[in-house]
Amino acid sequence: MTTDAVGGVWRYSLDLARELAAGGDTVVLAGLGPPPSAEQVREARSVATLGWLETPPDWMTRDESDLDWFPDELQALAGAHAVDLIHLNAPAQAARLDLPCPIVAVSHSCVVTWLHAVHKQIVAGDWAWQKGRNRAGFNRAEVVVAPSRSHASMLETCYGPIARLSVVYNGALAGPPASRREPFVLAAARWWDEGKNATVLDAAAAITEWPVHAVGPLDGADGQRVCLDHCFSPGSISHAETRRLMARAGIFVSTSIYEPFGLAALEAALSGAPLVLADIATYREIWDGAAMFFDVHDPCALATCIAHLARDADLRHHHGRRAARRARNFSLRVQAARMSEIYDRAAVAVAEH
Repeated sequence: MTTDAVGGVWRYSLDLARELAAGGDTVVLAGLGPPPSAEQVREARSVATLGWLETPPDWMTRDESDLDWFPDELQALAGAHAVDLIHLNAPAQAARLDLPCPIVAVSHSCVVTWLHAVHKQIVAGDWAWQKGRNRAGFNRAEVVVAPSRSHASMLETCYGPIARLSVVYNGALAGPPASRREPFVLAAARWWDEGKNATVLDAAAAITEWPVHAVGPLDGADGQRVCLDHCFSPGSISHAETRRLMARAGIFVSTSIYEPFGLAALEAALSGAPLVLADIATYREIWDGAAMFFDVHDPCALATCIAHLARDADLRHHHGRRAARRARNFSLRVQAARMSEIYDRAAVAVAEH
């Protein structure tokens, strides 16, 4: 299973690997991009074998030739561990793979759909090759997986019909038990990513009664940077500490314009935090009836939602309970079972050919 140590794919791959290992599978994690921290290495090795490749993730390249060595690197790792199936967490990684085992490609995000959602643009220039590479990956994989119907629909809007496309919702581990809720708003994201919509969060924080804590990195690996003038920003903290904050926060907010699933919202809901979410298709699909929604471009609308909840403890309790109830539908056990079905389907497809 491929992974990287930068974004949400790390948490997805480790949690899924842990659940698969509990069911008797052996998982080899193949990392790409900047190396993991010592803490990340310890966690990964507690559930899987960890190898790190020289190839960067496709979204951290500017030239398609940067990916030329990936097939050889992956083939060497797969051969060394007698791997039976390849789970790729980026469809572009499936392009040009010549391996006899089944290949499953999961699309968590991509430059093409990101540009479509965030800027209403078609990929061009330095990134144009990404569309062809992803399309080749969709065609190569025995099964393609999206984490929501909304993202699956966006993929087909941007790439055209995708054969063997399935939806498997993400799951998450239960976090620490909810403690006494405190009067602050929590948001967690890679804030340097324009798709996370940090400017709207910061503008809303300037007019909210409760302080807004924006957890996550402000600087990206390619020089991206965002400044938050009105939020309290501790920067990158451990995943465990973020989960503890979710158990204490009076309100959890996500301002994302682009969110193929939204793992942080699920983790916050599992702790019983009331959710205030950007009104985008993914969040409506997963959280309609269990969250408050605001116009993704309107900081005043976000501040109004926060004010309603901040001034009404019963309303916060009501929304927290609804979020927690909905979150129980997205368990790692169910996710792993669905992915195991996908793996079996991919194996049958290879056997039939």
